[in-house]
Amino acid sequence: MGRIVRAATDIGVTVRSSTRPPDRMDAMDWQISEDTVPSAPITEADARSLLGRPPATGAWRDGDPAGERRFAAFGAFATENGESLPGFRLAYESWGQLSPTRDNAVLVLHALTGDSHVRGAAGPGHPTAGWWSDLVGPGAAIDTDRWFVVAPNMLGGCQGSTGPASIAPDGYEWASRFPYLTVRDQVRAQAQLADALGIDSWAAVIGGSMGGMHALEWAVGHPERVARAAILSAPPITTADQIALNSVQLDTIRMDPRYAGGEYYDSVDGDGPHRGLALARRMALLNYRSPTELNQRFQRSWQSGVSPLGRGGRFAVESYLDFHGNKFTRRFDANSYLTLVEAMNSHDVGRDRDGVEDALRRVSATTLVLGIDSDRLFPIDGQHRIARGIPHTLDGDEAVVLSSDFGHDGFLIETAAVAHHLRRLFAT
Repeated sequence: MGRIVRAATDIGVTVRSSTRPPDRMDAMDWQISEDTVPSAPITEADARSLLGRPPATGAWRDGDPAGERRFAAFGAFATENGESLPGFRLAYESWGQLSPTRDNAVLVLHALTGDSHVRGAAGPGHPTAGWWSDLVGPGAAIDTDRWFVVAPNMLGGCQGSTGPASIAPDGYEWASRFPYLTVRDQVRAQAQLADALGIDSWAAVIGGSMGGMHALEWAVGHPERVARAAILSAPPITTADQIALNSVQLDTIRMDPRYAGGEYYDSVDGDGPHRGLALARRMALLNYRSPTELNQRFQRSWQSGVSPLGRGGRFAVESYLDFHGNKFTRRFDANSYLTLVEAMNSHDVGRDRDGVEDALRRVSATTLVLGIDSDRLFPIDGQHRIARGIPHTLDGDEAVVLSSDFGHDGFLIETAAVAHHLRRLFAT
């Protein structure tokens, strides 16, 4: 069992206050608003918001405002790869009340660069509002008047859970020493959180993108603990094409001289691996959004009155990518990015289970499988394969397909359509 070191008073555990050192992360922006709204041209006010040198890491660190985070601490953790952590913690947030029978718990799992702040206002520790507030809350599709909703930051992340930016027992950051993790490792850590909260079975496990990989792994690996599952814009395996796209992003970070082999945490502002991390983010954004959206939104417009045709100006879409790449470095950690993308590459529900189809047959949960028709990161054929393999889905052998111009990020942006299908799931 884990030890809750700052947790919900409604489940009978104590709360420990958090302190912060001076001059730390006052202007940090590490929520993912760019993922949950349509693309838009960059304004002068946007550009001014990024004045100043980026920090060596955008990770949440001990002493920063806890905000609505709670923390669960655990003992030694052995990874699939044979490495170990002497102890770890998961940061999480929760909403609603756990029922006396503990049968109304819902697990919401975030995407690659997300965090536990699914809903709630901006404030100390949370510079921006939650990333799925339209879907989680009183009367919402994931109704917190009915359900006790838990959202952890995944193991290896940088938003309060143990990751490369965390302090190891020797008093230094884990940095390059942090162990290799798989999706299965991360789900096993989440299962320990469930145990610590006294939750034997989830009424639903819901995730999109990398969170959808976790949700699928929950349903396959722990079928007795999942009554319902929602797998949104996620594949059954990470394909060679997807691994290739990821490998370019990872090499971009490692080739930044300021990455310094992962040992950059003592660098002053501006001397961290922000160039490599920003470029990796720009590459990723091209997979998160669709050609239709970018072409319609930006066309061939200029960012300013200066021509980009050999006159030193820029196209508006270039400035859009630059802005969001630079913004990302102020809310994320380069080593965590490597750790989490490599975990994504490990994803294969059929590994050591006699293949994908045999693995999917293990799922006993009533399952919603949903994809986006314009998703070029995880194309819809992957969701159809999942739907064909799971015995009890809402729509038989085919996934629900949302028509959207927003590409992969459609599961974050098309909230009304996603809410409709989540309500269908909870009606079962």
